[in-house]
Amino acid sequence: LLIPQDTNDEDVSLFDAEEDAGKRSKKNIKHPVASFFHLFFRVSATLVYLFCELVSGSFIASMVTIILLLSCDFWTVKNITGRLMVGLRWWNQVDDDGQSRWVFESPLTSHDQTSDSESRIFWLGLIVCPVIWGIFAFSTLFSFKIKWMPVVIMGLVLQGANLYGYVRCKVGAKTSLKNMATNYFGRQFLKQVRGLQIK
Repeated sequence: LLIPQDTNDEDVSLFDAEEDAGKRSKKNIKHPVASFFHLFFRVSATLVYLFCELVSGSFIASMVTIILLLSCDFWTVKNITGRLMVGLRWWNQVDDDGQSRWVFESPLTSHDQTSDSESRIFWLGLIVCPVIWGIFAFSTLFSFKIKWMPVVIMGLVLQGANLYGYVRCKVGAKTSLKNMATNYFGRQFLKQVRGLQIK
């Protein structure tokens, strides 16, 4: 007995959750290996940073391991998981005249290869991990463990670069992030004002 599956599902990304709340979305994970590795290197680098002093007394071995995991994460997210999980890509291109320019690519057609679950995994992993590395930066600074500061800064920069690149892909390369934030907070303010007026 075969049960027909609905093929009219659309992708709902983390940023479109308010606008597409009424739409039905795909719940299955179409790229389980990509989803696993999207989180594996990020979580591994964080865990090694947190527990390296308990497991290994060698600062150099811990630092090299963390930097390798962060580098693998940067490459995997930038080149593989972003394209497979949400259909976005970004890269730097050098023109024939030697000018360097950034290219932010997003799909113009429907997302038939992405799912709601993958999109949420992608965006949550992409947003939460740079925040964690930012917390590590402050804790390293205030605990005076200055030898760890280059590792923490590398984690913050690599994961922050991917976050910035994919946010630019999502909102459009022409849109200023400042304008996007201003518009978002303006809409939130208007919603609150309307809510107060109704009461």
